[in-house]
Amino acid sequence: MTNEEPSPNGARHGVILNSFVFRHSSFVLIDRHEAVRVNLPMQLRRLSIALAVLIMCAGFLPGQTQSGSETGIEGVITIDPIRPGPVRADAASSPLANAVFVVESQKGETRSFTTDDQGRFRLPLPPGHYKVSLKGKTGGVGRFGPFEVDVVAGQMTTVQWRCDSGIR
Repeated sequence: MTNEEPSPNGARHGVILNSFVFRHSSFVLIDRHEAVRVNLPMQLRRLSIALAVLIMCAGFLPGQTQSGSETGIEGVITIDPIRPGPVRADAASSPLANAVFVVESQKGETRSFTTDDQGRFRLPLPPGHYKVSLKGKTGGVGRFGPFEVDVVAGQMTTVQWRCDSGIR
């Protein structure tokens, strides 16, 4: 639909409604939405190429991570029995939650870790032989280590240690 209006100097200007093209004497203004439609296929092509490159790079990352993997120990520490009285053979162990353990190397260096609510822990360590025991436990009832573990280069050593509460 065209509407022509005379201007003060007598020239006619065309206004095309519903198509976003406006004409004024010597220039044409095209709505930005029309320009986007022209460039949209090119933008989609660039986006698909960038996405393909990103997916290819993501495919290589797991291989890189494994070759430079962490070295240390990880695992779960449980305790039983948790109630006094006879111990049943099928009794389940409970996680030793929020307990602080000391890790001692053969050179006498020490580090520590704290178990979480499920008795799990993870501690990066250099390769070597270590003794692990409950911090501050020097004697008395119960057995909370020392547990011995060998850490091998390039891998996390997984352990499951069971502490004895000494309750009978």
